Amino acid sequence: MADIITRSVAKGLRMTDQRRVVARVVGEADDHPDVEELHARALKLDPRISLATVYRTVKLFEEAGILERLEFGDGRARYEDAERDHHDHLIDVNSGQVIEFVDPEIEALQEKIAARLGYRLIGHRLELLGVPTRKEPGTK
Repeated sequence: MADIITRSVAKGLRMTDQRRVVARVVGEADDHPDVEELHARALKLDPRISLATVYRTVKLFEEAGILERLEFGDGRARYEDAERDHHDHLIDVNSGQVIEFVDPEIEALQEKIAARLGYRLIGHRLELLGVPTRKEPGTK
């Protein structure tokens, strides 16, 4: 998988120093940061980078298909590299924590459902919303 800078250049995007900083921050993220969080991380690498620059760069990368915009129902758009390995998301609606997972049974079931309806699945997005279950001490 090519990194974000390489893919941006291949798509003909002009890569300024500040765009490179944003690309690096997104590429190093192992979570799903929103623009404000990306800005905070970018500031550590370049204290001159503005929030507006991060917004513009994220929008440019999204429009070029380099970043994927995710909406988890909390009113904040979050981002991840569009070429990350496929995974689904479980969102804890209490804390906002996003847990990535891959389940072969779910993948097979989605393929089966699409075929039954006369389709070949070319992609999907699965987001599960949940709250943690709490077990009382001494219960099974």
